[in-house]
Amino acid sequence: MEYSYPGIRGQVDLFTLEERLSYLRRYGNQCMSFSTLQPEMHFFDVPGIGFIAFREKWGNRLTLADPVCDAKDREVLLRELHRDGKRTTFVQISQEVAELLHDKFGYYATQFGSEISVDLEKWDLKGKKKQILRTSVNHAKKAGVVITEKFDYGECRRLADEWLKTRRFRKCEIGFLIRPMDMDYQEETRKFFAYLDGELIGFVYFDPIYFHDKVIGYVPNISRFSGRFKPGVFYPLMVHAIEVFKSEGVKQLNLGLCPLVVSDLDMPCESALQKKLNRFLYRHGNWIFSFKGLYFTKSRFDGVVTKVFGAHREYLPVIPFLTMFKLSNMV
Repeated sequence: MEYSYPGIRGQVDLFTLEERLSYLRRYGNQCMSFSTLQPEMHFFDVPGIGFIAFREKWGNRLTLADPVCDAKDREVLLRELHRDGKRTTFVQISQEVAELLHDKFGYYATQFGSEISVDLEKWDLKGKKKQILRTSVNHAKKAGVVITEKFDYGECRRLADEWLKTRRFRKCEIGFLIRPMDMDYQEETRKFFAYLDGELIGFVYFDPIYFHDKVIGYVPNISRFSGRFKPGVFYPLMVHAIEVFKSEGVKQLNLGLCPLVVSDLDMPCESALQKKLNRFLYRHGNWIFSFKGLYFTKSRFDGVVTKVFGAHREYLPVIPFLTMFKLSNMV
């Protein structure tokens, strides 16, 4: 059955910021929903329904995250998007949206990674997996590390610039798949900072996750660290933030994407060749990116793992992949 709303047509960049935020706060319950507000994004807007965020390059349109709308309206929003016939690839979407694109629009829907989410109502520091968290927190306390939400932007920028020099991609920050540190709109984001002897040694920015006009969770999207404190402050910062969020009644923490962490079993909607390549890159491509290290770090929080997909027309989407890397400042 096809759904249509007579007289309703989509338009690129139609909504005002306030209109867009009204949809985001009501339906932005995916970990990348807030990141759709990053610079250089465009939006396919359908009044009364919602929007889809995207960027274009080399004749390819790449959307980011699930459509920001009521789940029952996803199909009509996607049908409106497809009216212009542009070559479109969907990046970092949920299994529900991926299967809809496969069933109704003929896309391959292939798992490209996993997300890990933590139920804050049940959170504690007990368990074998969390031993490394407990050890790291204790090291930070003994060293006198202080964690606070108060900060100085100049210090943050300095630390971020120093951190960038240590990265594989040193010319500029990764974009698109990771929203930039500086954005015009950052309302309801939370920022936690670690200091040692008065010097900033690390920070994590958390973006809000919404549902029905309430913040139901957060996702850590920006993290920067100094090499001064060798034991590291990521775990202490995260544990501190989790305890603050839990005390405020926040329900969940989504730790974000673990790229290329995929199931051993293939689904009928997937490109078997692309899935095989994803597994190969995870096993042998850690010289490009620390896929295994990132998954290990996030897995220590002992959360629930869910699949993350991409939807693509090609059996092996080489050009969309290259386009994504270009938009992300990785090539």
